[in-house]
Amino acid sequence: MPNPPLQPSRDIAVLLEIMRRLRAPDGCPWDREQTFATIAPYTVEEAYEVAASIEDKDYQSLPAELGDLLFQVVFHARMAEEQGLFDFGDVVEAVTAKMIRRHPHVFGDGEAQADQHSQKLAWEELKAEERKARDKTASILDDVPLALPALLRAEKLQRRAASVGFDWDNAAKVVEKIAEEAREVVDAGLDPEKRAEEIGDLLFVMANLARHLKVDPEAALRSANAKFTRRFHFIEAALKAQGRDPAGASLDEMEALWQKAKKAEA
Repeated sequence: MPNPPLQPSRDIAVLLEIMRRLRAPDGCPWDREQTFATIAPYTVEEAYEVAASIEDKDYQSLPAELGDLLFQVVFHARMAEEQGLFDFGDVVEAVTAKMIRRHPHVFGDGEAQADQHSQKLAWEELKAEERKARDKTASILDDVPLALPALLRAEKLQRRAASVGFDWDNAAKVVEKIAEEAREVVDAGLDPEKRAEEIGDLLFVMANLARHLKVDPEAALRSANAKFTRRFHFIEAALKAQGRDPAGASLDEMEALWQKAKKAEA
């Protein structure tokens, strides 16, 4: 008996049915062959596309990007259900239980903290208690995901260590450490492995400074990337208007155009 036709819907059940049919023996060959490992990169990619829409304030595209990310959750849940591991309902139950548990000031008899920062600290304390309940010998760093972008993972590792007092008490000391690490990069000389190690240390401390100044290092670097792209496009366009390209221009010429791009943005 053929499956009844499906139409776009606001009902999550329709999305679950779409996923079921895609993975069915008579469904899509590509979807049927996927595994957790092969889909994981797409999940990360879709999360970044959501972040990009938000950063660009492209709210018209945001529903579609969020939908793509939701589809990734449904995809993983479907594969798990096929293997008898869990299903979409278990995913929903897990997150609802966690949100209720971690917001006792909203759903229980706990009291809300005075400000956003204090509330975030309370959230981290609840997470720490959950980790201890799962494994009393576990490190507080154990569940910081390895798959995170390195800069973001550095910030999270530092935040975890800071939660037990392993941290500088002010940003000025972090700046001093940055100067120290920069000197060590210079002192590394021509040894490629040593240089790579010292550059890594410098980046790690830069992430720490961002945390102390309450700046998201990943977002800050994305913004810097976007700014560099805009200004380099300005250089390319200016040279193209002269019938030239960057390869045929001197560094001084491109630097002068870079300064013009900065002034145009001011």
